Amino acid sequence: MLKGFKQFILRGNVLDLAVAFVIGAVFADMVKALVADLLTPLISAIGGKPDFSAIQFTINGSKFAIGDFVNKVVAFLMTAAAIYFFVVAPVNAIQARRHRGEAPPDPTTKKCPECLTEIPIGARRCSACAQPVG
Repeated sequence: MLKGFKQFILRGNVLDLAVAFVIGAVFADMVKALVADLLTPLISAIGGKPDFSAIQFTINGSKFAIGDFVNKVVAFLMTAAAIYFFVVAPVNAIQARRHRGEAPPDPTTKKCPECLTEIPIGARRCSACAQPVG
């Protein structure tokens, strides 16, 4: 029983998952720090204090405090923007630069001219509409 447990723990995908989890947690802290320490003060310097918690309205005596929700939406948008502009865009640029001189791979599928379904490149008939494909 212990031998099977050892094999399970030492299997590559469990270790990869553990490493990805740790790196993801550290990355999340880094993005939170970027948003909290750089982007939020920048926005508050430009447009005032970014706190919407006082926003509320009342309908028939029921109070709707939507300010906290607005704060969470703004924080989400700032975090998404930070991830996109500081991580995704640079990584995409690096990937494009690495693959600049390579030829694109040969296609493995083609579209059926009749029904526009993707079919294998060597197919003589479409599997969806049974039409002959030239």
